[in-house]
Amino acid sequence: MIRKMAEKRIVASCLIFALCSSVVAGCSGTNGNGNASTGENKGNSPEASQATVNGESGYPESLTYWAGLNTNVAATMTTYNDIAAYKELEKATGTKVKFQHVSADQVADQLNLLLASGKLPDVIEADWVSVPKGPDNAIKEKRIIRLNELIEEHAPNLSKVLQDNPEFRKMVTSDDGNIYVFPYINGDKYLLTYIGPGIRQDWLDKLHLQMPTTINEWEEVLTAFRDQDPNGNNKKDEIPFFLDNWFISFSGAFVGAWGITTGFYQENGKVKYGPIQPQFKEYLETMSRWYKEGLIDREYAAADYNVTNSRVINDQVGSLMIGGNQAGKFDTNPPNGSFSLAGATYPSLNAGEKAEIGQRDAFFSGIGAAITTSAKNPEQIVKWLDYKYSEAGHMLFNFGIEGESYTLVDNYPTYTDVIMKSPDGLPIGQAMAKYVLASFSGPFVKDRRYYEQYAGSPEQKAAISTWTQPSNEKLMPPVTLTADDGSKFASIMNDVSTYYTEMIDKFIMGAEPIDQFDDFIETITRMGIEEAVELQQAALDRYNKR
Repeated sequence: MIRKMAEKRIVASCLIFALCSSVVAGCSGTNGNGNASTGENKGNSPEASQATVNGESGYPESLTYWAGLNTNVAATMTTYNDIAAYKELEKATGTKVKFQHVSADQVADQLNLLLASGKLPDVIEADWVSVPKGPDNAIKEKRIIRLNELIEEHAPNLSKVLQDNPEFRKMVTSDDGNIYVFPYINGDKYLLTYIGPGIRQDWLDKLHLQMPTTINEWEEVLTAFRDQDPNGNNKKDEIPFFLDNWFISFSGAFVGAWGITTGFYQENGKVKYGPIQPQFKEYLETMSRWYKEGLIDREYAAADYNVTNSRVINDQVGSLMIGGNQAGKFDTNPPNGSFSLAGATYPSLNAGEKAEIGQRDAFFSGIGAAITTSAKNPEQIVKWLDYKYSEAGHMLFNFGIEGESYTLVDNYPTYTDVIMKSPDGLPIGQAMAKYVLASFSGPFVKDRRYYEQYAGSPEQKAAISTWTQPSNEKLMPPVTLTADDGSKFASIMNDVSTYYTEMIDKFIMGAEPIDQFDDFIETITRMGIEEAVELQQAALDRYNKR
């Protein structure tokens, strides 16, 4: 329903607010033997590598490439080899790629097993800042290679991107000075915000209600949705706010109104953990009251896409969290022709104020393609990966094939009806996935013109503009931990994550009284959250000094 990669990326064994994730990394800026990587790394499992040089072209003849299979791709294909952009890349470079896929929801677990096995493909595409002990340690342990010198010598296109955008370079470089992936980069600030509250504008109009902007106004609107039969069927089946479990437990949806997050955030350079702040108790009190009074879905803990979609198209849902492309109309237009879903502001506590925190992604948050030590010819693989950052590669992986998936209209790459009105009846994300990576992620720079069309209606553009109002200054940048700190952090957050998730549902559903919140804090404190905050603080300090 909503783009999955940025929204639900949770560190494998830790509770971390997806959009201000703290991550684990560390150790040396070498290839693991004390010397800077020269591209002559010997693999742990030489037989795993299939990369060979393609004659005089400088590109590899073949390579093996491990990646999670994005759900939009999996809907119609079984491998990235079937994506039109990768077919064209093979024509341009002569390189044949053998993709090794795991399901998208198994990437973190399977990556850990893959790295532990030592039987590595040539390239691994993953969220590397979330790998236990981090990318620097993966370099130290001879799993992946340092790319700085190889990029400088053999990747002129990515080199230019990083030279022209110092903030990108800062984000893709570890504390130890290593560039460890060919990065997935959101190339424009416009691409960073794509999720927010959605509300039935037609229900507001029918009940003569204004768009809510504060928590109190939201409560008044949700109460009216519950009591005044806005869908007109006299069944009292309205769900004022359909809020699924992930948004309750991890992003909090409305928690930013209290100036905190459900994970780590920072105030004036000082790191804090949201769930142990006094404001979090106030947030829980509100959510618990809303649950008790039937303002949020009583079955939210079991919600999934199919349940959500069914209830929306059955005209039961008054408001929910949506992606920008869902404003105006939902994925499937409900039978009620008056259906209109508008983007609502992230609420504040006080009238006239803006919420401090909403949803905002980072330009780079850790996803990218790393070259492993099993690769026999990393220089050629670097050149192959660099193609995606060239002008031709940029157009290919954002827009596909000119004359087929897009045409140039006044020099603007405009998706054709193959994408926008799929003859196969595919949702736009799945139609895009047959041609490009723009509807998900990969080692390339995403173009804002993709999203201007993906969420291109006036209602969708208005929703995105509305959701960008929070300053989000408190969100954490993509920091990394040292290997030792990462081990400590993961150990602490394993316990905190499990306990937190269990208790949040109990507090909201009334199984645990809110007056036990002090015991909740005490338990998390015993688990070591203060040390985890200190580790995050050290990581933030290092990041700010990069």
